Amino acid sequence: MARSRAKDPFADLDPQRLPQHIAVIMDGNGRWAKKRRLPRIKGHAKGIEAVRAMVRACRKLGIPYLTLYAFSTENWNRPPEEVEALFGLLIVFLRKELPALIKNDIRLRVIGRLDRLPPATRVEIAMAVERTSRNRKLTLTVALSYSGRDEIAQAARQIAAEAAAEQLDPEQIDERTVAEHLFTTGMPDPDLLIRTSGEMRVSNFLLWQIAYTEIYVTDVLWPDFDAKELHRALADYAKRERRFGHTSEQIGGKGR
Repeated sequence: MARSRAKDPFADLDPQRLPQHIAVIMDGNGRWAKKRRLPRIKGHAKGIEAVRAMVRACRKLGIPYLTLYAFSTENWNRPPEEVEALFGLLIVFLRKELPALIKNDIRLRVIGRLDRLPPATRVEIAMAVERTSRNRKLTLTVALSYSGRDEIAQAARQIAAEAAAEQLDPEQIDERTVAEHLFTTGMPDPDLLIRTSGEMRVSNFLLWQIAYTEIYVTDVLWPDFDAKELHRALADYAKRERRFGHTSEQIGGKGR
């Protein structure tokens, strides 16, 4: 007797109500490991499986942008052996997943202070970014050695330098000018920010870009964030009324 196909966990979602850009603060790897009396790096390894599943789901759903907060500038303060192991896992992930990224038309972008990364990690990132640069179905952005405040400060320095060189009229500087000087230039702002592990903060992530982003917080730890949990986040998002400063009447009742 032939096996029946597994039910699509997202079949009941309205494609017109899906976000175009999802950002994720992937929190809870260490706690996941601690609960199981495992080394913290085992939690990070399990978290990579959740990353792989998240990327597949977004590609399947036709969501064109996914941005993952993988390593903040503050994370450099963690034990050196944990940091070293993390970047070792990243190299393994890039090498293993590159064929799938190419096959599934997924473009990789990496943002942050990449000059601080280990040389071997930078080489692997550069190769993966270049080899996927022509892909268009999904842009997967990974924030590494990233700080939202630092990103804004860097944009301000670049704008100031251009103004000083008379390449830019200070009177013409507006929000669009700032956005064009951020790491995320060319990408739409996130529609939905998912934070796992129940922490009620944005942790210095995409501070400029999330001004009007819908925020979804779950107590689920990142390694346990699966298709079922993503469905819950997307179903919750679909119920939101996004007004962007307007009244409900102005946007005609419920709407994105």
